[in-house]
Amino acid sequence: MRHSASGNSTSRAIDTPRRRGLFWARGVALLAAMVLCVAASGAQAAEGQGDPKRGEYLAAAGGCVGCHTEPAKDAPPFAGGRALKTPFGTFYGPNITPHTQAGIGRWTEADFVRAMRHGERPDGANYFPAFPYASFTHITDEDLSHLWAYLRSLPANSRSNRPHELGFFYQWRPLVSVWRWLYFTPGPAPVNARSDAGVSRGRYLTQALGHCGECHTPRTFLGGMKSDRYLAGGKGPESKRVPNLTPRRLKSWSDAELEHFLVSGETPDGDSANETMAEVVTNTTSKLTPGDLQALIAYLRSLPPLAEEPKDK
Repeated sequence: MRHSASGNSTSRAIDTPRRRGLFWARGVALLAAMVLCVAASGAQAAEGQGDPKRGEYLAAAGGCVGCHTEPAKDAPPFAGGRALKTPFGTFYGPNITPHTQAGIGRWTEADFVRAMRHGERPDGANYFPAFPYASFTHITDEDLSHLWAYLRSLPANSRSNRPHELGFFYQWRPLVSVWRWLYFTPGPAPVNARSDAGVSRGRYLTQALGHCGECHTPRTFLGGMKSDRYLAGGKGPESKRVPNLTPRRLKSWSDAELEHFLVSGETPDGDSANETMAEVVTNTTSKLTPGDLQALIAYLRSLPPLAEEPKDK
């Protein structure tokens, strides 16, 4: 009996470390599984936290449908094909529906943010600045998430993208790095751009979402915006004259008249917006809330008055 008791004591002494080891091993495995589950659920939440309805409004404020939809009857929205003629050649807006082959269906939200914030494709190549990421880079992270959620909600369309038709020298994407070094500074919008009203909200709508400067600011021969002539008008896309949006030109319009124009396309003297601006009114400014319209007008009023750009430039 004495021998038996001694043997059982030794067995227990040996088994205890083993049991403790098994306990800790199982505990570590369980903890790792919990961490993986939390990480996976967090990734899913990050990918799906945007509000498609809010994103739809932001897409309208950004005029996305205009550049990504062919101007033809019954053309599928956001399926690409819109031509933009520039001094460097003709660019065609791409398909941004969730189609996995023709569109951006294989993109992640991080890919989308990279495109909008940094002007880079998922493979790291530069986008041509005909894609106005120099303005979109200032869209807030929250709004980018909403925009992404909206694009993911669109019906997928299989329309293939049309290759750009550019001059030989301008086809080389690596050369865009020079343009970026000269004219592009990535970064989100200032915190005060999140304000619901006033000049700060109008600045955000104009500079980031609406990217108004892309058409209404004169450019250098390399295609960069002249920052000291912001919204002063001049020669715009497709070599068409675009108006000055600073108070130098708009001072003769009341706020009510300017708001009426942005909603209807009708000028105070009974004229109508030209074809390009009429499309902007239809797709964008007429869709803005009254508060956003007032904020946009307040910002335009706050700009320094600049003289019209000479017609020979």
